[in-house]
Amino acid sequence: MSDLPSDPALLRQAVMTLSSRLAALSEECSTLATERDAAIAQRDAAIQENDKLLMILSQYKRTIFGPRSETLDIGQLSLFTIRAQAVRAAANDDVTGGRLPDGAEGRGKRPARRNRGKLPEHLPRIDVVIDIESHICPCCGEQLHKIGETVKEAFDVIPMQYRVKRIMRPRYGCRGCRQGVLQAPAPAQAIDGGMVTEALLAHVAVMKYGYQLPLYRQEQMFAAQGITLDRQTLASWMGRVAWWLKPLHALLRRAVMSYPRLFADETPLPVLDPGRGRTKVCQFWAIATDDRPWGGPAPPAVVYVFAEDRKAIRARQLFGDYDGILQVDGYAGYKGLIKNGGRLVQLAFCFAHARRKFWDVHIATKSPIAAEALQRIAMFYAIEDRIRGLPATQRAAVRQSDTRPLIEDFKPWLEARRIRPRAAVLRVFPICS
Repeated sequence: MSDLPSDPALLRQAVMTLSSRLAALSEECSTLATERDAAIAQRDAAIQENDKLLMILSQYKRTIFGPRSETLDIGQLSLFTIRAQAVRAAANDDVTGGRLPDGAEGRGKRPARRNRGKLPEHLPRIDVVIDIESHICPCCGEQLHKIGETVKEAFDVIPMQYRVKRIMRPRYGCRGCRQGVLQAPAPAQAIDGGMVTEALLAHVAVMKYGYQLPLYRQEQMFAAQGITLDRQTLASWMGRVAWWLKPLHALLRRAVMSYPRLFADETPLPVLDPGRGRTKVCQFWAIATDDRPWGGPAPPAVVYVFAEDRKAIRARQLFGDYDGILQVDGYAGYKGLIKNGGRLVQLAFCFAHARRKFWDVHIATKSPIAAEALQRIAMFYAIEDRIRGLPATQRAAVRQSDTRPLIEDFKPWLEARRIRPRAAVLRVFPICS
C-alpha cells in the first residue's frame, strides 16, 4: 500500500490501468474457456465417431465370421426387474420370436428333416430285378419257387435332355380344281422368327431368377452339351419373357394392392450403367401379404417393383392411392404418405428393425441397456408366438391384456434412458443415442 501514489490523479490513472488489465485477462480467460469448450466438444465428437466406427467394424466382422441368429441367453432375464408373468412368458422364447437357443430347458431341438429309409411317394418307381442265373436247386435239382424278395430304394435321376421340337404342317392341294394349297396356320411363337420354345424360355428364366443361376453359367452348361448360345442371346430372350409377363405383373400388383394389410421393404440393387464403367445403385421394392400365420382369408402374394433410387417420391408413387395397413421399417420416405393431416395409409412399424439396432449395440458393446431392451422386446414376440393362428378377436384381446402393459412400460423406460447425460449414454449406447 505504501507504493500507491498520493496524488489522486495518479491514483485514478493506476486504477484505470489495472481495470484495463483485468478486462484483458477476463477476455483472455473467456477465449480460453471457449477454446476449451470447443476442444471438449471436438473430443466428444471424436469419441462418438470412434465408437460408431468400432460398431460398424464389429457389425462387418459379425456378418462375415459370426453367427446370424439374434439369440440371447435366457438366464439374463433374472438381471432385470420386470413383471414375473412376463418373464415366464419370455423364458421359453428368444429375441427371434419363437426359437430357443440350443440346449435351452423346456424345449428340445427341432427334429432334423431327413428322408432316411423313405423317399417321397410322388416320385415314379422303376423296378430293376436282379435274379439268380438258374431256378434249379443246386442240392436236389428241384424247381425253385419264390418265397419273398428284398427291396431297396435308391434316389435316381434322368439327366436333362435337350431336344429339337419339329413343327410339321402338311400342305394339301386339289388335283381336280387346282385352285390353291391348303395348310394349317403356323402357331404363335414367343419370339417371332425365333428357334426356341416357351418351355426353354421358362427353363432359362426359372434357373436365372428362381435358382440364381447367372446366364454366363447357363451358357457354359449349354456349351457342355454341344449347344452354342451366347449371353446376349439369352439376355434378349429374358427381355422378351419380361415383355410377355408384363400384363401378369400388372394384374398381380393390382391384386396385392387390394389387400387390407401389406408389408413393404426395399433393398439396394446394383445396375449396369453403360458409359461410366461401373454400376449404379437402384432399389428393388417388395410388396407382400401373407395371412397364413394367423389364419386370414387372403392368399400369400408378393410383387416386386424396380425404382431408380430411394427418394420419398417412390413411396408416394407406389402407395399414393393405397388405403389400408402398411407395415414398414423406419425409412423416412414413408412419412410422405401422410398429407393434409390425414393418413392415406395406416403405418405399422416393424419391431424387428428396431430390435436389430439394439442387437448390434449389445454385441458390439455388451451394453446392459441394449440387453434389457432385447429381453423386453422378446416378451412381445413370446406373446405373439403363443397366440399365432388364433382368431383375430382373441389375438386382439390378448394383445390388449398382455402386450399393451409391456409396451406402455417400455416407452417410459426408453425415455428415461434417453435423458441420461450424453457422455454416459454414448459410452454404452453410441449409435442409437
